[in-house]
This record gives sequence, structure tokens and C-alpha cells, in this order.
Amino acid sequence: MKTFLTGAFAATMIAGAAQAADDVTLQLKWVTQAQFAGYYVALDKGFYEEEDLNVTIKPGGPDIAPTQVIAGGGADVTVEWMPAALAAREKGLPLVNIAQPFKSSGMMLTCRKETGISSPEDFKGKILGVWFFGNEYPFLSWMATLGIPTEGGADGVEVLKQGFNVDPLLQKQADCISTMTYNEYWQVIDAGLTPDDLVTFKYEDQGVATLEDGLYVLEDSLADPAFEDRMVRFVRASMKGWKYAEENPDEAALIVLEYDETGAQTEGHQKRMMGEIAKLTAGSNGALDPADYERTVATLLGGGSDPVITKEPEGAWTHAITDKALN
Repeated sequence: MKTFLTGAFAATMIAGAAQAADDVTLQLKWVTQAQFAGYYVALDKGFYEEEDLNVTIKPGGPDIAPTQVIAGGGADVTVEWMPAALAAREKGLPLVNIAQPFKSSGMMLTCRKETGISSPEDFKGKILGVWFFGNEYPFLSWMATLGIPTEGGADGVEVLKQGFNVDPLLQKQADCISTMTYNEYWQVIDAGLTPDDLVTFKYEDQGVATLEDGLYVLEDSLADPAFEDRMVRFVRASMKGWKYAEENPDEAALIVLEYDETGAQTEGHQKRMMGEIAKLTAGSNGALDPADYERTVATLLGGGSDPVITKEPEGAWTHAITDKALN
């Protein structure tokens, strides 16, 4: 009898401990790097644990589509760019933005100065490297805004489907390539070109920037109060991680390196990346700015005869999570 009671008591305690932390799976948009430092910092510093969360962070990669992962039930929440999320929503995947840690866009085109390109008008007749898998939407909207066809020709641009490297620019297969301020641009520099060899066009400066690296969940999931509560705690801890990363960029970069199981990242590159990422998250407390959302939607709708989205989205974002998480 005594043994039974002791065993039952122990089992109860174990079950209680197991239920203390709620599981949350986060799918990243890309591989483990400082682009996602806030989440790794929150994990490493125990911010998720403080919120009674057991968070699993799943890195992305060239063969991983975050929208497909969350659609298939492989994640509770995913990091995605808003153009891809809104395009997926229009096609039937009801993604909802619940938080927006990134305030600014890091996307740009980087061109060799020797090509003679000094303004967007000079793109005509040139070969431009573009990422696909949902990352092409901001570029296509920009070209539509400029009135430049993307089917080639003297008055258009030839689009080179760019892999996730900078080889087309280094090997002169393209006049310009897609880069991020915090990553590929510096890969070009590290490869031997200098800033004086290059001309860059930031989407922010061109007035066609769209929101990047927001947190998205499936709309139906938000109908579950327990899920909503987990997301409130998740966002609160994540934003704590992001602000810590902004204030301690070198430490944040080192934390990211600890979680990089591939060993592909270097300390110097991650520290430099985190310094640039901090510029993009600065000014955001995690709540989506409706004006930034409207700007993104207007850019995506302005796609000429083939816009990224064809109508104003409805229900594509909510403040329900951040209102509770940040107050």
C-alpha cells in the first residue's frame, strides 16, 4: 500500500512537471543565423522558460517553405515575409500576422558599378538576379511600379533565377543580384569587391519596401483560447529576446553560433549581421504598425497586369496577441 501511494504520488508529480511547460514550435524562414537572434536569445536566456514555454526552433533552408510547414502542422508559428504570407492567404492558406519584430526592410539590389547602372532607369536591358520561392514578390512589384517588363528585351529586364549565393554577380552572370543588408552584401565584400565597385538600391529608399520577418499563425488556431495564451507568452518572451539582442549584439551573435549545428557560420559574419539586424528591429515593440501594413499591401497590389495580390486582404493581421503580450 505504501509503495503504491508513493508511486502514484511520484507519477502525479511527474505529470504535473510535464504539464508545467507548454510546447511551441517555431519555424524559421532560413538557416540558423543572427537574422533570428531574438528567438535564440530568448531560448538561451530562459525567457521562454519564464513564460512556462518549451520552445523548439526549427531552422529553415533552401528546400524548406515555412508556409508549407505550418500548413502541414509542422509548426505552431512561423517567421515569414509579408508578401509571401499575403500571397499564400489569397490562395487559401489563412495566415495571420500576430507580431512584427522587424520594422524596416533589409532587401536591396546590389549591382556592379562597371555595368553603368546608377539609377533604376538603367536596369533596362540588364540581367537581374532574383530570389524566388516567395521572395520574388517585392521585386516584381517594384518593376511593375517602374513600368519595366520582366520578360527581357531592350526596355525590360531579364530575370535570372538566383540561388541563395552571390555567384552570379562575382562571375558576371548578372549585372545586379538580390542581397540583404545584413548578409549577402557582405558576402560580396568578403569575396573581394569593394563598396566603390558596387551600386546598391535599398527597397526602403525606393519606396517599395515590404514587411519582412513577421510572426504568422493559422487563423483557425487563434480561435483556441489556450493557443492564444501560448502565443501571448511566446511573443512577450521573443520580444524580450529581441531587445536584449539589440542592446547586446555581440553576445547575441555568439548565442546564435552556439545553436548552429551546421558549423557553417563564422563569428565575424554573425557579429556583423547582428549589427545590421539591430537596425531593422529598432523602433518595433513587436506590434504591427498598420501604416507599414498598408504600405506593403499597396506595393503588392500595384503589380500592373500581374499583381502579387489582387484584392485588399481581410483579417490578415491582429493586435490581439501583442495587446496582451506588451501591456
